[in-house]
Amino acid sequence: MSKKLLIVESPSKAKTIGKYLGKDFIVQATVGHIRDLPKKELGVDLENNFEPKYINIRGKADVIKKLKSAAKKADEILIATDPDREGEAIAFHISEIIGDKVVKRVLFNEITKAGIQSGLNSPLELDMNKVNAQQARRIMDRLVGYQVSPFLWKSLTYGLSAGRVQSVALRIICEREAEIKKFVPKEYWTISSTLKDKAGETFKSELFKIDGNTPEISTEQESSSLVSKLKASDFRVKEIKQKDAKRNPAPPFTTSTLQQAGARRKGLSPRNTMRIAQQLYEGVQLHGRELVGLITYMRTDSTRIADEAITAVRGYINSTLGNKYLPEQPRYFKKKKGSQDAHEAVRPTDVTITPESIKNDLSAEQFKLYDLIWRRFVASQMSVAHFKQTSIDIIAGDDILFRTTGSIKTFDGYLNIYPDAKSEGDTFVPSKIEVNEILDLIELTPDQHFTKPPGRFSESGLIRELDNKGIGRPSTYSQIITTLYNRDYVNKDEGRMVPTDLGETVSTVLVKSFPNIFNIEFTAKMEEELDQIESGVQKWRSVLSDFYTPFEKTLSEVSKLSASIKESLQEESEEICEVCGKPMIVKWGRFGKFLSCTGYPECKFSKPVEGSEETHDHVTDEKCEKCGGDMVVKRGRNGEFLACSNYPTCKNTKSIPLGIQCPKDGGDIVARRTKRGRPFFGCSNYPDCDFAMWQKPIAVSCPSCEYAFMVMKGGNSDNPVYLCTNCKNEFDKSDLNIEEKENA
Repeated sequence: MSKKLLIVESPSKAKTIGKYLGKDFIVQATVGHIRDLPKKELGVDLENNFEPKYINIRGKADVIKKLKSAAKKADEILIATDPDREGEAIAFHISEIIGDKVVKRVLFNEITKAGIQSGLNSPLELDMNKVNAQQARRIMDRLVGYQVSPFLWKSLTYGLSAGRVQSVALRIICEREAEIKKFVPKEYWTISSTLKDKAGETFKSELFKIDGNTPEISTEQESSSLVSKLKASDFRVKEIKQKDAKRNPAPPFTTSTLQQAGARRKGLSPRNTMRIAQQLYEGVQLHGRELVGLITYMRTDSTRIADEAITAVRGYINSTLGNKYLPEQPRYFKKKKGSQDAHEAVRPTDVTITPESIKNDLSAEQFKLYDLIWRRFVASQMSVAHFKQTSIDIIAGDDILFRTTGSIKTFDGYLNIYPDAKSEGDTFVPSKIEVNEILDLIELTPDQHFTKPPGRFSESGLIRELDNKGIGRPSTYSQIITTLYNRDYVNKDEGRMVPTDLGETVSTVLVKSFPNIFNIEFTAKMEEELDQIESGVQKWRSVLSDFYTPFEKTLSEVSKLSASIKESLQEESEEICEVCGKPMIVKWGRFGKFLSCTGYPECKFSKPVEGSEETHDHVTDEKCEKCGGDMVVKRGRNGEFLACSNYPTCKNTKSIPLGIQCPKDGGDIVARRTKRGRPFFGCSNYPDCDFAMWQKPIAVSCPSCEYAFMVMKGGNSDNPVYLCTNCKNEFDKSDLNIEEKENA
């Protein structure tokens, strides 16, 4: 019997697909990328027209060995990695390691029986334009990251990073912060009236115009003067307007709008939204049913819906809600400029699988996101909502106009399924009021206000800004935001992204040094050129050459200025070194500003700047075994550690326990380093206990043998594979229901 090898990138995806295929299929997973540019060198031959030097990713030897072995035995090889540029690149690298055997590409927009069969019925050749677009982006990002980051090390401090798109996102955040700091609030006043009509109904009306112009009341004195004038005036109904209004449903989700709505409506971070969406796409076990992918592919910039899906949802709306909720014709949404439109919008694969019907089969966060996607999709094909809007103009005296507006929902339409986040107008509007009616003035309420600066970006707001400006791809937004946090360039304050001192300084240095690279318009233009590579209009090496030539020249020029930039960022202080008595200056370190002795390197004393985050050391219950002082949590180049609070008198330090007990003697497992600086994990009772391991243990017990911890064996940040070192079983992230922190 002939055997077919089907290769995907995710073990959970392989598991779902395997349930639908017969015994003549072998399904294997690459667990993400199997080849990439090397970590320890540039990996791009600049003398050979940007030829990339791909190597097998460390830890993927077993995966590659199994793929090669299965490929030798297979009569047909099908690669069904994700239907996007990254998936196409993985498919290309698979075909490279397999060698001479012919491979076919299949695309699954949804992991359902019908979706899988549709893909298998239409095998394709590898799309080399898509592969080249991916590797052009990868090489471009590598050239910037590998060559600009060392410039930052020399200009600021070691360990900082720059990214082609990441640094533009940081610039946007920092420029908004600069606007806020520059903003000077201005005082203004509003006046509200409480009125009663002859029918006895009381309502509010707001000052709208004075002598036909928008009122500008700047002081309390002006407000009081106007209130006095109004108290002596008659209030007469000048005009009543009523009109019917409609509100249309939003299109089904793209990647960008899904991340925005996930944050705004469900409180999910962009990263969590994408993680959960991946689970829903790859397959969930439903009670009494097979494993099934619940949503279509979640990395898309299109609002397009397949005809069969439109037919299905219209049938569902008609049968469950009735004909009045179904528009006469299907609704189609306008394609956004620059949209690749390669995949459908994000939608449920089967609209009859309602969120409530599978609530018990989903985790709480899976239910949240599926409910959001399902409702948005169904609502997008429902009737519009109808409102009756009323506007009442009231004249006070000869020239002062007040206005009352309100709306009443007369038909909920799509709001029945997907309630609008916007206010629907709860202002009371009197029902029996008439034109020319004289109203009783009950009260006048002047209110003081101050103009407000533009708001800081929320995560969803930043995503909307990046998407609107064409910067990056929606599939990369969650990673960009995660990296900004991980690099300590941005903090979160009351749900808003606030640049740190370090982030603002890094952005200033980069924008001044590379004004044409970390530039919003330029970055958007590069996205367009990457799209043109995918469509076959541009050649990838030409795009890289056009990018690199001016970049290399700028890099060469600014690299000579690193020392002067570093010196310009130092600040004098009034502090005196408590060790040697010399003046101290403010310098930049990996985690922000610190005070350094001017006697360096003879005197190496330093301390945090008063008021900085580093001055607020967290005191623990642990006591120093050398002097009895409190041990406090500090941060260094390699992360947090415990240090004696009596420093510099006592210089005792130790690693922070990971919260996992040693399997040998019950001590704490801590991070340690060899004499050569290589990190490993061992027992805190060393040398009495010699337990040690290279891989970082993760505080999740094994589902099979209940061993105390697992380790990450391979995969990537989206699809890691975990190994139990006791029973040797492997699990993917969805099996364990955890989210491992990325090392960005």
